[in-house]
Amino acid sequence: MRVTTTNILSQNLSLAGALLVSISCLSVPSVSYSDELKLESLSMRTRMSEKTVLGEDAPEDFEELDVSANFRLPWHNFLTENLGADMRLMASAGILRGAGDNALVLSVIPEFVLKSDSGRFGLDFGVGGVFTSQYEFGSQDFGGPFQFAITLGLSAPLYEKIGVGYRFMHYSDAGLNGPGTTGIDFHMIEFSYSL
Repeated sequence: MRVTTTNILSQNLSLAGALLVSISCLSVPSVSYSDELKLESLSMRTRMSEKTVLGEDAPEDFEELDVSANFRLPWHNFLTENLGADMRLMASAGILRGAGDNALVLSVIPEFVLKSDSGRFGLDFGVGGVFTSQYEFGSQDFGGPFQFAITLGLSAPLYEKIGVGYRFMHYSDAGLNGPGTTGIDFHMIEFSYSL
């Protein structure tokens, strides 16, 4: 059973990665150019956990408060006159709270981003990695300090360079640490400042 669960989760993560690469490749035919790595925006986010973790029940409730920096990777493309596609790197650091315990959380997630020509409206999807300084919270065990992360976000302008957004985030060890581990889902509100 363990091998089957691990294989299924690994295949799903591989499929998500392949989808991200395929979308990137499909958008290349129009005018495309590269820049150097550039800090694009800073964000502060607060997260509330969801009691279900991609279909399963989670035994504990979690909150997270973090800050993130978004770096434009050296590739972007204009799909149409009003719509662009970028690759960026989202790096974050924060505090995860659950079952009366606190943990440091660090993440690095490459993202595929669709955005308006002004860059203010956006939709992003990413798959990356998360490190947690603690991985057992009450009756919930993440399985280890390294977790895979999947994220989907929406952003919109609020005032001048300030934006607001919604982000879904999922952490899971994808079965690497055996059966009996449970990941975590977050719904978050995000405030950002564009540089």
